[in-house]
Amino acid sequence: MENQDINEESINNQEETNTQNPSPAEDNVTAKPTAEELLAEEKDRYIRLYAEFENYKKRTAKEKMEYFQFANQEMMVSMLGILDDFERALKEIAKNGNPSDVQGVELIYQKFKNKLSEKGLKAMDVKPGDSFNVDFHEAITQIPAPSEDLKGKIVDVVETGYTLNDKVIRFAKVVTGN
Repeated sequence: MENQDINEESINNQEETNTQNPSPAEDNVTAKPTAEELLAEEKDRYIRLYAEFENYKKRTAKEKMEYFQFANQEMMVSMLGILDDFERALKEIAKNGNPSDVQGVELIYQKFKNKLSEKGLKAMDVKPGDSFNVDFHEAITQIPAPSEDLKGKIVDVVETGYTLNDKVIRFAKVVTGN
């Protein structure tokens, strides 16, 4: 018991000397930073703030460009129905109509199509026999494949798909073989 009292007493004495005479490492912690350290710290803060602002400017410029590219997306989607009607009309006029009628409607159709493509609209090139891709195609039905090589592939294209500035705005509606 006496040894334990002596050990506790020496520990208490050691703690008192540590609180009265701080070590040199503790002295550095409580010391005020020098002017060079403050300058380096402020310079680092400035560089980080400047980089963050530059990133903000780039991000907002990119968002603005994307906004302008896709601002007319709703209007383009509404025009796709008219484009489809033109294609159907051309097929019917070609079957039953006068060749001069076909040329007139074809001229108007090409002008309309060219104006839309100037604004970034592109028709997807989908043909029977292509592989089915869910990123570009919408399968509306499956039928037994007419041949073995058409299993899991596109058998027929019902409606053309379109992209606006490489973003799909209407999936190609296709029939697949199983």
